[in-house]
Amino acid sequence: MKHGRSTDPDVREVTVEAGGVRLGGSLGMPPGARGLVIFAHGSGSSRFSPRNRAVARALREAGLATLLFDLLNEAEEARDIASGELRFDIPFLARRLAAVTEWARAQPELMPLRFGYFGSSTGAAAALVAAALHPDLIRAVVSRGGRPDLAGPVLHRVQAPTLLLVGGQDFGVLELNEEALARLEGLKDIRIIRGATHLFEEPGALEEVSRLAAEWFERYLGTAEAEARA
Repeated sequence: MKHGRSTDPDVREVTVEAGGVRLGGSLGMPPGARGLVIFAHGSGSSRFSPRNRAVARALREAGLATLLFDLLNEAEEARDIASGELRFDIPFLARRLAAVTEWARAQPELMPLRFGYFGSSTGAAAALVAAALHPDLIRAVVSRGGRPDLAGPVLHRVQAPTLLLVGGQDFGVLELNEEALARLEGLKDIRIIRGATHLFEEPGALEEVSRLAAEWFERYLGTAEAEARA
């Protein structure tokens, strides 16, 4: 996988300390950020996912801070490549995501912000489980081509407003999202991107994902100061 640093001046590389491991991260802070979106990528991906980076760029343009990070360190990634044992270990991935969230909450520049999750594929399941475990921290969740069904036992506990984005041609995954939507009990919605497949590679598909995600996070994330003035 080709890695590269962002050319966006609002993005800098950081080291995330999470649960005793050190993970690479890319933190984007546009001026006057109104919330922070933490990305959870799917199996076989990393913080350099071109699709997630494109969505993150759109969110920063909408005034939201973004944190993309590697769910696995180098040793764990090598183990997973050899055995596949971690990529579908949703409880493990959710604990890792929660630990990264705690790290973010401890950063002075991020402390005032409300947090949300953007999860892709299995990362969406990890995001929903982590959101269910920490309802006081997570104010919104967006899933892109996700597997929310893998969070099945805790779906009814998710309090954060949740948006499921699915390709209309992502057969199998579309049905799993519709079933998961029925099990979510809080604020929820599903948007089907017409003509899109699992990776949203079709013209305009990823742009539509970015637009819908930005609208959702803008609606449900805000700073503590903004809430105090409301």
